[in-house]
Amino acid sequence: MALISLPIVWALSVLALQYAGAARSPPMTTLPSGVCTASTFTAALPKGASVELAYPVPGGGSFGEGPSNLGYPLNATNLPELCAVIIRVASGGSAYRFGLFLPTSNSWNSRFLATGNGGFLGGIDWVDMAPGPHYGFATLSTDTGHNSASDQSWAYKNAEAQKDWGYRAMHGSVDLGKRLTAAYYGRDIAYSYYSGCSTGGRQGLKEIQISPNSFNGVLVGAPAWPTTGLMSWLTALGTWNLPASDPKAFTTTSQYSLLASTVLSQCDKVDGLVDNIISTPEACKPDLGVIQCGKRGVDAKNCLTPQQIQTAKKVWNDYYTSKGDLVYNGLELSGENQWDVYTLYGNTENFDTQWEKYWVYSDKSWNLRQYTENVFYDSVRANPGNATADAFDISGFRRTGGKLILYQGLADGLISARSSLHYYNETVKAVGGGNVDDFFRFFQIPGMQHCLGSPAAVKAPWYIASWGQAAKLPGTAGGYSVPGFQDPEHDALLALMRWTENGTAVDSIIATAWNDDSSGQDLSVYRQRPICPYPKKATYDQKGDPDLASSWACA
Repeated sequence: MALISLPIVWALSVLALQYAGAARSPPMTTLPSGVCTASTFTAALPKGASVELAYPVPGGGSFGEGPSNLGYPLNATNLPELCAVIIRVASGGSAYRFGLFLPTSNSWNSRFLATGNGGFLGGIDWVDMAPGPHYGFATLSTDTGHNSASDQSWAYKNAEAQKDWGYRAMHGSVDLGKRLTAAYYGRDIAYSYYSGCSTGGRQGLKEIQISPNSFNGVLVGAPAWPTTGLMSWLTALGTWNLPASDPKAFTTTSQYSLLASTVLSQCDKVDGLVDNIISTPEACKPDLGVIQCGKRGVDAKNCLTPQQIQTAKKVWNDYYTSKGDLVYNGLELSGENQWDVYTLYGNTENFDTQWEKYWVYSDKSWNLRQYTENVFYDSVRANPGNATADAFDISGFRRTGGKLILYQGLADGLISARSSLHYYNETVKAVGGGNVDDFFRFFQIPGMQHCLGSPAAVKAPWYIASWGQAAKLPGTAGGYSVPGFQDPEHDALLALMRWTENGTAVDSIIATAWNDDSSGQDLSVYRQRPICPYPKKATYDQKGDPDLASSWACA
């Protein structure tokens, strides 16, 4: 589809932004401005860093590393004219790489955008960098220090590679990437931003904890921030769904779908409006007796055994050790359609135990049946890669004038919505004063799954132009922002920019659902609704069209 230019007011002319954020720009090294060759960047590189590639991409062109880039084998497409750069940096006993998309000098908006990664994937995420240069950003992604898809054996007895994934590759890439950007254009960066979700959310939080000056504005979604607890809980979850040889205990993918539809039918109405969206999951207590095998009127071919129902309740509940220590918050009601991801689509016998094998114990023979709650305590003690982002006192970031938006889908079946709420509450306590609205706002998105999307039966508004969303909306390859609504009322990144640069607080963001966001055949608007900064919720006015944002207000 055709791209729509940003309104002139949101071109954000650099002439009006000379006073803010410039103090964060790195020292400049003079380079041949705008010349896209390897030699252009070599002069600005420190010892141990080298240029792998500098490649001029024409307008409408593509760039990436293809299948050799194991974690992110797809290439970015329909790019504006830019210079694509790959830098390699020696890091302790290991190394990491990062990529830069540098728009033409006339197109650069004097801003820098770093983007996050997903899971333990290794590789430069060119596809999710692609929206950045359309806005005018110089945009960066790191490979986190390795090249892999689902395999984590690279972490085995490799503490340096673990550190790269945990924090070092992102921090080093951002620091050097900003220096190269300023040198390439021959002028300072006015503002620096970050956008990431899941592991990318954790990366963003970690970076402002260890380096408050790295970014002026940070957009973080569904952060996997408590790495040690999350990974221990995932293994525990696998044990709860064993053994696969016992059909009374083992829960299949089809049963997760049954669970999801049952929860939706009972919890949708709790918020006062039947719209296929569970907006207040915390207020619902579903009765699973209606799908329990053996009860009168229950389909014996489409039911859950008492053991399977108890497993579901364990997944929903917060998981504590026998000593009373929280391992990880349970998943929220309405995320059941994604539960099969963590049980590897019904293959729990081969559940992911790579955390224990390669990170905690360095024991390739470790198996699921060895799990005890000691895995959590051992994980905390080892803290592999120093990845956990639990330094809640981010007063340093606040003092720099930085702004943070945290968002979370309430139908997320991979990262606990309550875990994000827990992070928010702990930060409020840690920074003191009881109010963080001046620099930190938390948005919950009813019906949204992990980072993006909504089940077909729900069709909740979810699209806010955050990390990964443009690439996942069919028909917008190489696109950016919100098709038809490229403004700070609908686009979370533009909202963050306006808050950071103009002081206009983000009081709501209008999320969008499309008529067909799976095949891309119909990207006309299905419904829109504001999402609100916690503890506010979107409230229906009881008279307007519930599919229109104007019928809702934050209250």
